[in-house]
Amino acid sequence: ADVSNLKNFLSAVRLAHQGAEIGALPLSPLVPAKTSEVEKPKTKMIITSRRDYPLTKSFPYSLEHLQASYCKLARIDTRVLCLKKLRKLDLSHNHIKQLPATIGDLICLQELNLHNNHLESFSVALCNSTLQKSLQFLDLSQNKIKALPIQFCQLRQLVNLKLDDNELIRLPFKMGQLSKLRFLSAARNKLPFLPSDFRRLSLENLDLFGNPFEQSNPLVPNIQLKIPLTLLECAARATVNYRIPYGCHLLPSHLCEDLQVAKTCQCGSACLSSFIQITVTMNLHHVAHTVVLVDNMGGTEAPVICYFCSLDCYSQFLDRYLQSNG
Repeated sequence: ADVSNLKNFLSAVRLAHQGAEIGALPLSPLVPAKTSEVEKPKTKMIITSRRDYPLTKSFPYSLEHLQASYCKLARIDTRVLCLKKLRKLDLSHNHIKQLPATIGDLICLQELNLHNNHLESFSVALCNSTLQKSLQFLDLSQNKIKALPIQFCQLRQLVNLKLDDNELIRLPFKMGQLSKLRFLSAARNKLPFLPSDFRRLSLENLDLFGNPFEQSNPLVPNIQLKIPLTLLECAARATVNYRIPYGCHLLPSHLCEDLQVAKTCQCGSACLSSFIQITVTMNLHHVAHTVVLVDNMGGTEAPVICYFCSLDCYSQFLDRYLQSNG
């Protein structure tokens, strides 16, 4: 109803409750408010300057899309973390250095844009949060990130990931787990090679321009073999190869972490700390429909790590490699 009429009605109710005469009550008909008079819940707010950033007023709890760019924010406002309906959060072009774990409490968050901030890391806590089920778009470009945690690949709903213009020296070990990823850009970083799991990706668009990729040389292996194999290595290989269930309730946590980063040999078997490592050249069109040139020479190839669990496996690979290269 009309606000003033409603207030009069409530006053009348209060007076009646206090015993006032009915004839003296300020009664008037209650007419339903028109649709045009009712303010709809606000779902979108765009702020593009420090001057317009609300310092005293709260953000509407109904917000689904919030952009607060060019506001010189050094940290994420705790009031933003209470907006449980947020689907899109754009905090690009600020001075944010660290992400609070409570971002993971935004259970509906699908898009997170942190382009052009001062981030140096992406926490494990966020990787283990409810973002695993919701986050589809993540822009971490133009920050100071050197590496992403192993757990990053638990964000398996990711479709679009932007990592351009950081200081990345490696990509997450288990990249292949991001089965829904279709757009990946990590241009102008410090990547010397790609992880072996990179082969499992199925992308529509890939941009790795401007990385100092090393020249692959399968004839110069990095040999980390321990012969004979330690008991720990044998047990770890058997656990992975036979898919034996394990967890922190059965094994020490550091062993669980080691098993999660077990390497896969070309033969399909697992290896942990005893392996032979080489890099081989891969045409990026094998994992992406559209590939932005890797360098100014028109190349679309990059070095990818390969692992071998034994000398036998490496020798078999080497025979095939030498035959195919004349």
